[in-house]
Amino acid sequence: MNRTIAASLTAIALAISGGAAWAQSKTVKIVVPYTPGSGPDITSRLMAEQISKLQGVSMVVENRPGAGTVIGTEQVARAAPDGTTVVLVANSFVINPAVGRGNYTVQGSFEPVCQLASTPMVLVVQASSAMKTIQDLVTEAKAGKVVFASGGPASSLHIAIEVLKIAQKLDSSYVPYGGTAPAVNALMGGHVQAVWADYPTVVNQIKGGTLRALAITSAGPVADLPGVPTLNSTGLAKHEADIFYGVMAPSKTPPEALAQLASWFETAMKTPEVQPKLAQQGLFASVKCGAAFGTFMKNLTDDYTRVVKEAGIKVGN
Repeated sequence: MNRTIAASLTAIALAISGGAAWAQSKTVKIVVPYTPGSGPDITSRLMAEQISKLQGVSMVVENRPGAGTVIGTEQVARAAPDGTTVVLVANSFVINPAVGRGNYTVQGSFEPVCQLASTPMVLVVQASSAMKTIQDLVTEAKAGKVVFASGGPASSLHIAIEVLKIAQKLDSSYVPYGGTAPAVNALMGGHVQAVWADYPTVVNQIKGGTLRALAITSAGPVADLPGVPTLNSTGLAKHEADIFYGVMAPSKTPPEALAQLASWFETAMKTPEVQPKLAQQGLFASVKCGAAFGTFMKNLTDDYTRVVKEAGIKVGN
């Protein structure tokens, strides 16, 4: 009888302890579907370090790159939904299902934990170009004088180009490169006339005066890019999407585990050590957790799916 009572009391105690109990005796893994040393990898390791230090939890990072981030992402989709495995996601996580890459869905296969950080996408031309504004660029593009480029294809940067092309009925060519850096090299060599770029790759060239920023796709102005308009504010096209980093858990992860994870990541993002390290990567803290992050992901999924369909973007295009 005493053993029965003791067992019952133990069960009650575990239930009362809620979300903390499930993780403190286990290792929590952040799967990163990107290569070591990449922005997502650095951010994940920063989070793991802070959470381990602040919460006393064993946090590890596992890199599983490949297949356009699908390999690592699907690994987490198949993981046990017990709160001990999450995946670091970025825009490709949302775009892949829209272009038919991968066997997962954003809302059906995962639960939202937190968005952590973001960075602008910037439309750039050579500083010596006669195109001073995005309106100038559209005029030149309608005259057949602009070839666009980006890291891609089927990337968030490619989608930004297609949004402008669709809105302004531009018949401009698009050239995909293996990343923003080679696309910018092509721009500086005069092989293309405009590149939609990720801010961290071009920030030094913008500040150094070799590139001119014409527009960003952020929701509002960016202090580090004074005078550069948002695409929405120009009236030429409607598109609001930064490059973002966030964390998702497998579908059916218990609410108490999701709440605990969200609390850990949000707390880690607020520590004084984090902001300067993010800034070194050209990233800005942009924390939204739980339902707010879920709404963000749904809206972005709807937007990307629409543009992919209208532009006819396919894997390999």
